[in-house]
Amino acid sequence: MFDLLKAWYVKKFSDPHSVTLLLMLLAIGALLYFFGSFVLPVLVAVVIAYLLDWPVSKLEKILSSRLISATIVMLVFSGIVLGLILGIVPILWQQLTNLLQESPTMIEQGKYFLLHLPDSYPTLISSAQVQTIVSSVENKVLELGQVLFSASLTSLRDAVAWLIYLVLVPLLVFFMLKDKFELTSGIARVIPKDRKLIAQVWNEMDHQIMNYIRGKVFEIIIVGVVSFITFSLLDLRYAALLGTLVGLSVLIPFVGAALVTIPVAAVALFQFGVAPEFWTIIIAYAVIQALDGNVLVPLLFSEAVDLNPVYIIFAVLFFGGLWGFWGVFFAIPLASLVKALINAWSGLGESTPDIKS
Repeated sequence: MFDLLKAWYVKKFSDPHSVTLLLMLLAIGALLYFFGSFVLPVLVAVVIAYLLDWPVSKLEKILSSRLISATIVMLVFSGIVLGLILGIVPILWQQLTNLLQESPTMIEQGKYFLLHLPDSYPTLISSAQVQTIVSSVENKVLELGQVLFSASLTSLRDAVAWLIYLVLVPLLVFFMLKDKFELTSGIARVIPKDRKLIAQVWNEMDHQIMNYIRGKVFEIIIVGVVSFITFSLLDLRYAALLGTLVGLSVLIPFVGAALVTIPVAAVALFQFGVAPEFWTIIIAYAVIQALDGNVLVPLLFSEAVDLNPVYIIFAVLFFGGLWGFWGVFFAIPLASLVKALINAWSGLGESTPDIKS
């Protein structure tokens, strides 16, 4: 057994290219793990720069100036973001406030519904089971209230930091777009010369990451807008807030759709009761999720995602536990990175194709 492990180690790590790749991964992993909160603005800027690099590159071919192209794209992007903040955020805040004010009434109505279930279905559920469920839900609601209260205090404390990020991130994005080639050449000078495997992994991941970020943004917008229109047509209250939640739920594959079902069903049940309108909304929501998973996702991510759902769920749990929201957002690219690393190391000792510089 020891000889087999030794032979595998010698085969995979005797090559200086593989050692360089391993050291780079360890250094980047340690940087993100220990200093992730400090480099968060840089990570956010990298995501936005990846998203905007495509229109900048297309515009540069027309204007023959990277500076002018980056300036125009940043101005348009900033205008769109500012318009969304001024036009949509107040509506969402108002609906969220109203929903929180009505939540005690909704909880009492749900409690009343559960307590009377044994009367309607005595053979399926007992009063003791209902009491256990009600007690568990009440405890969870109290815990959620404490978490929200703590989060509100933390958000007040970090308000200054967020204001700084609102200034720093756009500046970082602009300079990343404007000086893209200078920055990449500078990074190339820092990386050791024995970097054939690094180039191989990067060539495999670069296109996938760009497609993933752009596709994920389009998916959020499409699913959110379609959900908002559907809920509005069905006269569901808080349609803008619920549509936004459904759109953001696609950030967490498989799990997000299940979690957002709870507020959608709760609002529909509170507004209509167990009536045909309630079931119409649930069926419409299920159709949206089915179309997203079976039509939209294959169209947007056909080139970026080639992973088994088991690996995707594991990646969401693992990287989300490490880095929170951004770990969840990048779970699929990080899982694809692991796959690319395995492919690179498994190819050692075999004929290696020419790596595109």
